[in-house]
Amino acid sequence: MTGQEEGRLHTSVLVGPNGERRKHRKARRQSAAQVEADARQTRKAEAKAKWEAEQAEKRNTVYLPAAGEPGPGALRTPGRFRLPRHQDTSATLAGQYPFLAEAGLGSSGVFVGQDLYSGGSFVFDPWELYRRGIITAPNIVLAGIVGSGKSSLAKSLYTRSLPFGRRVYVPGDPKGEHTPVAEAVGGRAIVLGHGLRNRLNPLDEGHRPSTVSDAEWGSQVAARRRDLIGALAETVLDRALSPLEHTAIDLALNDAVRTSEVPILPMIVDRILAPSREDDADGRLAEDGRLVGHALRRLVAGDLQGLFDGPSTVRFDPSLPMVSLDLSRVAENSTLISVLMTCSSAWMESALSDPNGGQRFVIYDEAWRLMQYPALLRRMDAQWRLARHFGISNMLVFHKLSDLDNVGDAGTAMRALASSLLANAEVRIVYRQEPDQLGSTALALGLTGTEQKLLPSLGTGQGLWRIKDRSFVVQHQLHPAELAAFDTTARMTSDSRRFTNPDAASGIPNVPSEAR
Repeated sequence: MTGQEEGRLHTSVLVGPNGERRKHRKARRQSAAQVEADARQTRKAEAKAKWEAEQAEKRNTVYLPAAGEPGPGALRTPGRFRLPRHQDTSATLAGQYPFLAEAGLGSSGVFVGQDLYSGGSFVFDPWELYRRGIITAPNIVLAGIVGSGKSSLAKSLYTRSLPFGRRVYVPGDPKGEHTPVAEAVGGRAIVLGHGLRNRLNPLDEGHRPSTVSDAEWGSQVAARRRDLIGALAETVLDRALSPLEHTAIDLALNDAVRTSEVPILPMIVDRILAPSREDDADGRLAEDGRLVGHALRRLVAGDLQGLFDGPSTVRFDPSLPMVSLDLSRVAENSTLISVLMTCSSAWMESALSDPNGGQRFVIYDEAWRLMQYPALLRRMDAQWRLARHFGISNMLVFHKLSDLDNVGDAGTAMRALASSLLANAEVRIVYRQEPDQLGSTALALGLTGTEQKLLPSLGTGQGLWRIKDRSFVVQHQLHPAELAAFDTTARMTSDSRRFTNPDAASGIPNVPSEAR
């Protein structure tokens, strides 16, 4: 290496890439470190000064003693401070404890029992709920298996409504359960059956509303008699009538009314089977009405005789608090039950049309038996659709909602009518159901999964109340006097008391079974 090259190498070591010498770089770094150190010292001094100022301020501040001021300035009583218990309505306290339970239906109505979710009292009245706009249809559907307490609930609802001016009609009581209740509340139970003296003339005029004129009343009576005879014939024949058969009934009825102010059914039968020469000029009327005449003859001279073959010995009094038609004596004959129900419905319709009749419960117990007949089902459907017009609340009582599926075949008019009864009832009360019925019940009522799971676990007297879109679980509560009057298990429990001590007759002491 030459001397010139060594000089250039020595110069590159002392001078950096940008032409700055090494000693200048060192001085610059030292200056920057000094500036940073000075800044740290300044911050420490400022923090120390601030802390000293705070400490001085604390030392100069005067605080109250830990036990408070002495004497009256303490603002304390010798004892502990206590506040009285505060009570308020659930509407007010809902702001403090929201979303705990349903607010309920209010206090207007009859007491039913206890809302098991809120713990409060549960009251119900279909007319009051309609007045407040909560429901638009006052009809009720009540379903529950045997022994769940549905019959006691129905009786409790209508008997507790009687003091408020409501009346009760039971157009058909197949088991006679409502008879003692009617007698207990000052009403009347009309008992019909073979071997009894009571007669029911289907052609009675019935109750006349006070606002109906003579001409209107005559027209209504004629139309009701004509419809009733046709419904009775359809029930016995188990089919719809032909136009020729309707003509035979009309002419026979007109002829009977000309000769008697209040005709009876045997007159109609005689005139259908043997019409007058004026009505049957060509001799074909007797043949046209032959089947209808023989069908109605069963009610006056056949296996259904003894109930409709003479003037009425009982009277339907709409002024009574309760009227029930006891069909327990004819429970074995389903056709006769349907005929009696049809006649009682005609009686009842004239009373329901009275605008001064007031508000009434109409109870259809054991409805699964009543809906098997088209004529009777059509009458029930008409009364359900006109419930608001008549001011009535129909109650349909049966075991399970799947009973509606047994009415006629799928797609038939009868099935449609049975389904419309459920659709026109916005109050659905479901008591305990068997597990195999949960699916159909939930589908028919649109129950949620939680509501569906509740049904098999409900106890006696506990029911799921679906009132339009709202749900309640209610424990029905009975007074001891109601419990005795509404008991439907007397025959199952009365004889068992006789055998409480089976050893008494033999003189053996009554020793508990656990000790034997």
